[in-house]
Amino acid sequence: MGAGPALSSGGEVRSYEHLLDHRPWYRNRRLILLNFCIVILLVTSSTNGYDGSMMNGLQSLPQWQIAFNHPTGGSLGLLGAIQNIGSLCALPFAPYMADGLGRKSCIILGACLMIIGTVLQTASQTVHMFIGARWLIGFGLNFAATGAPMLISELAYPSQRGQITSLYNSLWIFGSFIAAWTTFGTFHISTSWSWRIPSAIQGFPSVIQLIFIWFVPESPRWLMSKGREQEALQVLAYYHAKGNEKDPLVEYEYQEIKTTIQLDREVQANVGWLTLFKTPGNRRRMRIIIAIAFFSQWSGNGLAIFNERMIETSDMGAIPDLNKVLDAIGITNPTIQLLINGVLQVYNFVICVFASLWCDKVGRRKLFIISTAGMLVVWVLETVCFALYSETGNVAAAHTFIAMIYLFSTFYAVRYTVEILPYNLRSKGFTVFNFTISLSLIFNQYVNPIALQNIGWKYYTVYIAWLTFELIFICLYLVETKNRTLEETAALFDGDDQVALISNQAADRLDAKAADVQIENVDEKGSM
Repeated sequence: MGAGPALSSGGEVRSYEHLLDHRPWYRNRRLILLNFCIVILLVTSSTNGYDGSMMNGLQSLPQWQIAFNHPTGGSLGLLGAIQNIGSLCALPFAPYMADGLGRKSCIILGACLMIIGTVLQTASQTVHMFIGARWLIGFGLNFAATGAPMLISELAYPSQRGQITSLYNSLWIFGSFIAAWTTFGTFHISTSWSWRIPSAIQGFPSVIQLIFIWFVPESPRWLMSKGREQEALQVLAYYHAKGNEKDPLVEYEYQEIKTTIQLDREVQANVGWLTLFKTPGNRRRMRIIIAIAFFSQWSGNGLAIFNERMIETSDMGAIPDLNKVLDAIGITNPTIQLLINGVLQVYNFVICVFASLWCDKVGRRKLFIISTAGMLVVWVLETVCFALYSETGNVAAAHTFIAMIYLFSTFYAVRYTVEILPYNLRSKGFTVFNFTISLSLIFNQYVNPIALQNIGWKYYTVYIAWLTFELIFICLYLVETKNRTLEETAALFDGDDQVALISNQAADRLDAKAADVQIENVDEKGSM
């Protein structure tokens, strides 16, 4: 049976389409098991999301404020940024561990470090102990966040890969709303356990991961890169074809991965950090990866999160203009403030999941353009509302401003998955991606509060210009990746010839293998 490329009516390469099992995944026991394993990996993203929302919530708790002497200014900024600083410190080590010891080893080490950090954070007696614990959590998180996305994309069933990798981002929101409701639930505890309980729960996802990670298979691509080809074939067959190593889809995936890794090995001796920028294809990849990392944090969401924090701490007098807005609309009760945050996180999660499930139907590029255009329009409206209230005290503008935060979240939920790197550059590319995100987060946590305090609503106009730039960049440079295998997506940046080369070589290998099998069968019949 030949397994050559199949083209959709739109001309897109869909070399695996005719080989897929088109039954719903929940009717295939092996896919149910595979997706359960992937859920264990998705937990990494929720751990990251939990932390950001938890820190917002803790600042609303009088018990936390008293325990750490009402941190303000640089101390408060450091408390928010230290986890990302810890994450930056792990960047030189995580990709080498992921490539050398495997994706699972990277996740296991990260989970262990985050559990230790969570214990120290929960037991903190001083602000310095709390800061040190958060640094360790960030350090461990980088290892887990390097291994988990790669293992998810390299294990997922081909037709589900886009949706599942998009769900990784959605689970960030899931962790965020769990933290928001946890701090809401512990608000009325009068002792220090009002903040220690949310701190302790932060380690729960890592505990779950550490228990179940042993049942998750290793990446077949990593196994093949280490010469463990039979193990790689067994993983593909067990989860993608009920254990049938002769299944056409499994054979095609196996040969495609093998072909890609062999092509990568031809240049392996010259692969280093500079390789990310040496060829035109790699420069196109890195242009998108770095841009998307910045866009994910600099699309105004940093200010939106900061505004939520001001909602939650409006009695602390940090931003006079915003305090007047919140006072005018009656948001002064801490319980109501926490409730608003919790409802917003639930809403964000629902929107994110919906967008993730539609990414392969609509297309990532189209969704991202809609997302950015929507954010730009909403941000202009937010700026107008903020300016109206600041200049005239218009209460209706204040109410509309709060509503715009929810509408902004609707469009921000759509993101672009980073699945465009070839195997030999994947871990290094993810490291650059995570490094860029950490830098942009640190910028948000330090610069945004200062800018808002000094120039108020005028700072919003900076993001109008930035979102306009984002929209232009996306229209010009973002590449559609739906309906392509992981290898075809990576090769897309090296031109159509490279895509055809990988697909055709994999098909030729399958045809040759099928011919050998037929010859063997003829010989057996002849000997009988």
